[in-house]
Amino acid sequence: MKKVHNFFAGPCVLPGQAIDKAIEALKDFRGTGVPVVSISHRSKEWMQVMDECRALWKELLHIPDTHEVLFMGGGASLQFLCVAMNFLEKKAGYLETGVWAKKALKEAKGIGEAYAVASSADTTFNYIPKGFEIPSDIDYFHITSNNTIYGTQIKEDYDSPVPLIADMSSDIMSRPRDISKYALIYGGAQKNVGPAGVAFAIIRKDALGKVSRYIPTMLNYQTYIDGGSMFNTPPVYAIYIMYETLSWLKSIGGVEAIYKINRQKADLLYAEIDRNPLFVGTAAKEDRSDMNVCFVMAPGYEALQDEFLEFAKGQGMLGIKGHRSVGGFRASIYNACPVESVEALVKCMQDFESMKK
Repeated sequence: MKKVHNFFAGPCVLPGQAIDKAIEALKDFRGTGVPVVSISHRSKEWMQVMDECRALWKELLHIPDTHEVLFMGGGASLQFLCVAMNFLEKKAGYLETGVWAKKALKEAKGIGEAYAVASSADTTFNYIPKGFEIPSDIDYFHITSNNTIYGTQIKEDYDSPVPLIADMSSDIMSRPRDISKYALIYGGAQKNVGPAGVAFAIIRKDALGKVSRYIPTMLNYQTYIDGGSMFNTPPVYAIYIMYETLSWLKSIGGVEAIYKINRQKADLLYAEIDRNPLFVGTAAKEDRSDMNVCFVMAPGYEALQDEFLEFAKGQGMLGIKGHRSVGGFRASIYNACPVESVEALVKCMQDFESMKK
């Protein structure tokens, strides 16, 4: 079978170890004789998985006791609404750095007053705004830490005078973070921590209870804290694969170790983009994402785009076509993407260059 290299933006590559364990659990979950998708979520065996998965989150990210880890359905898109329902009382500020940040802001505007404190829309979101001041009269400040479509990433944990909230769907567990600076971190799992079907939330417990509105039960973060993320039946299989994915991450040295690997992969691919005369990066160099590497054909070579895509596909490169809204190319090199795949993509780009000389 031909070797393929998975660069899809999500759902995306997961560790082979986690996939193998998930297949085993589909046949027999922890010696129960029952498939994991058929096990009672109230059984002691499943309760143990929930506890172990939460413990891995806390260990790998050094989450302080002030924060709780929640598992929810609906993906990050539902979280856009949950954030506003739970935190927006008078006014909220957002850092507008891409499509997902705009969608989060839209949901907040449906609940109350919300606006963009700063935006990079003026140049199609190819940079992270700098030099802005976070207002002190807002209920919270919301950021999107990594922008999958445009290939930009926030590389710092902001000091905020108000509760700081972050959508970290696409770079959670990819680099060390100071969790104590955030009132809430949330995201969909389907990039670095598991398959689609479950969302995570890391929430500072004392940040809740500040709004006067009624919050529907399934949108209320307190519901998930009180019920141990099992007020209703959780997405069992997705959480199990998350558990195995985090177990793999711990086995290779945790977040600190994967950060070094991620930097190696990103540096390797960006170096080739900068060297190769056929290609050019689209994001500002100081804001380039370690997770989503976006690039296009260089001026004068635009007509070669489809030819390169076909050539790359023939070399086993899957998922490198850019988002439909921006075109070009995008290589998503999340945690489980091996260095070997990035090396193969670099060689593919070099081989294509040689063909065109």
